[in-house]
Amino acid sequence: MMTLATQVLAVNDDLPIRTDLPVHSGKVRSVYWLTAADSERLIREKNYPVAPDTPLAIMVISDRISAFDCIWHGENGLNGVPGKGAALNAISNHWFALFKQHGLADSHILDIPHPLVWIVQKARPLKIEAIARQYITGSMWRAYSKGEREFCGITLPEGLQKDQKLPEILITPSTKGILTGLAGVPEADDVNISRTDIERHSAAFGFEQLSDISLYETLLKQGFGVISDALAALDQMFVDTKFEFGYVKDAQGQSKLIYMDEVGTPDSSRIWDGASWRNGSIVEQSKEGFRQWLLSNFPDPDILLNKDRMPERAALARDNALPTEVMMDISRTYLGIAEKVTGRKIELATNPKAEIIEVLGRDYGLIAE
Repeated sequence: MMTLATQVLAVNDDLPIRTDLPVHSGKVRSVYWLTAADSERLIREKNYPVAPDTPLAIMVISDRISAFDCIWHGENGLNGVPGKGAALNAISNHWFALFKQHGLADSHILDIPHPLVWIVQKARPLKIEAIARQYITGSMWRAYSKGEREFCGITLPEGLQKDQKLPEILITPSTKGILTGLAGVPEADDVNISRTDIERHSAAFGFEQLSDISLYETLLKQGFGVISDALAALDQMFVDTKFEFGYVKDAQGQSKLIYMDEVGTPDSSRIWDGASWRNGSIVEQSKEGFRQWLLSNFPDPDILLNKDRMPERAALARDNALPTEVMMDISRTYLGIAEKVTGRKIELATNPKAEIIEVLGRDYGLIAE
């Protein structure tokens, strides 16, 4: 019997994809590293524009929902949000195609066998969460309202109001993972850093050369601009976003900086409805709406905001099955913005796991016998 729960791909690290290495399972995606033989064969058969010895991976997105560094679940076995994975991938695929049209850098995606699956080339990620902001809101507003004026080495002017447009797009990077022994950089994940910090420790952050720091900023601003303009045409506001970058080798073996992971999605960005904003209210077209719901529905929101209370937070996420209506509300938000962005209906798989196994076996020869 098909139920909401069976439509959702909640567990995505148990597919019978042929691999020699452990499956890497992140908050939302799982990564299966292909064997050298399979990587080489697919590069040859599918004519991927990479060097013949490039390692490839299969990335499978799930419908899990994470917020405040925890995975949340609904009642009646609903362990994810229907359509969320398909919506995220469809939006990213759309923006990456638009980047290509505009002559921006490449992404690590080589092929899209199924709406929940990417075939990617191995990239070496920069250890930076590249964040760009066009409006003052969220953590930046909370700090500004308490009197802070300097963010990541940038000084903001006096007199800014909550949710207003900033004088220019601000780049406010933070650390990705814990880096140790870097003067001036706290040994913690996700702490704000300045351009000076990055220049001083460029190799530790993964840059191959100093000039690539300017290149990453250019790519961040270009990508932000392309998405912002396209959303503005739909009367949606691109408020802030997080990009990730990494190095790959091209077909000639030359190193190049590319976009990685997802771009401009409701998971990695805040997107607001333009008409509502002009009327003085914020309608979130992103995960931020869910985050706000969590903050207003648990008696002690400090558990969700205070990193020192992680054990209590993990227990909240584990012990509370959220109402189906809340999960479906997130589903409507994600599918709604995905359909707006792509201009087409997002079709949901009835049995996503079976579909993925079939296509990877039939068209790619990647299912272990």
